[in-house]
Amino acid sequence: MKLTDIAPQEKWVELESQINQRSGLDANLFNIEGYRISDCKNWANRLCPEIKATDKGQSFICAPAHMNIAHQAMKTRKVVIEECDAGLVKIVVPVFVDEEFVGAVGACGFLLDDGEVDSFLINKMTDIEEEKIESLSLGIPSITSEKAESITQYISAEVDRMIADYRARKQ
Repeated sequence: MKLTDIAPQEKWVELESQINQRSGLDANLFNIEGYRISDCKNWANRLCPEIKATDKGQSFICAPAHMNIAHQAMKTRKVVIEECDAGLVKIVVPVFVDEEFVGAVGACGFLLDDGEVDSFLINKMTDIEEEKIESLSLGIPSITSEKAESITQYISAEVDRMIADYRARKQ
């Protein structure tokens, strides 16, 4: 089963947009292999696009963060709110239909609570100059753990609604 079996891709993209509008975070939909299923982008800050624009940034910061956190969410069947190696919040809501894991809805890009961007690590992993990292990091919004939890509740409720609609259509 795939996310697009539950609802058409347009509905999932609409959810991405709604998450972004409600929170300002960059929302993403992932299949069970960890690949995005849409190309919708609403960057939460100026730093992330620079990190993702480098092969090393994508390979050593973004992809491992998603894979590790999504794996944790899949194993526990619970929402996970963590920081990526760059120091930014990464939220993952697992999507299950009965016992089957079919993907994840994620959101990322703000500083969690009193967190800070890890300029040194980003520089070492991506070769982006530390001064540029620090400049791009200016103005990255913070999000409290409570607000992050509120966003996960919204995402979970919307996913549950989509699954309920899917089940109703199948009967």
